[in-house]
Amino acid sequence: MYILGIDPGSRTTGYGIVAANAGKITYVTSGCIKLVGSDMPPRLRQLYDAMLQLSSQFKIDTCVIESVFVRNNVSSALKLGQARGVLLLFAAKLTDKIYEYSPREVKQAVVGYGGAEKTQVQTMVKSILSLSSMPQEDAADALAIAICHANTIAWRSKVRT
Repeated sequence: MYILGIDPGSRTTGYGIVAANAGKITYVTSGCIKLVGSDMPPRLRQLYDAMLQLSSQFKIDTCVIESVFVRNNVSSALKLGQARGVLLLFAAKLTDKIYEYSPREVKQAVVGYGGAEKTQVQTMVKSILSLSSMPQEDAADALAIAICHANTIAWRSKVRT
């Protein structure tokens, strides 16, 4: 099963694909989609087009997206919400298996501590997936989301049996 993890952003969106099979998680690909320009509609189109291109290269079974994390900037939160809307629409057109996890849940699942720093997430993702180099922050977050889901479904299948 191919799991696409998405770390949404209005300027940079991270993505990571892992293969999960019988409790084993394998790295497939990851990266960042850098959105250019100051107007949101063209950036949202760039995001959608990039995700379509990515999905044409891989048979994605499940999409997992980080839930909204809002700080104090309302304008940034609204732009992030717009990007998430595009990503959720993309995911819904791709599969009916769409899941969301909070940043705290992802950090807890991957690092063991919900308040972990970005560098800790990067280090654990590198270790779990046996990567030769440290993934970029947004890509590491997306891979961590995919890992979190892979571990969750593996745990749930063990509990059911």
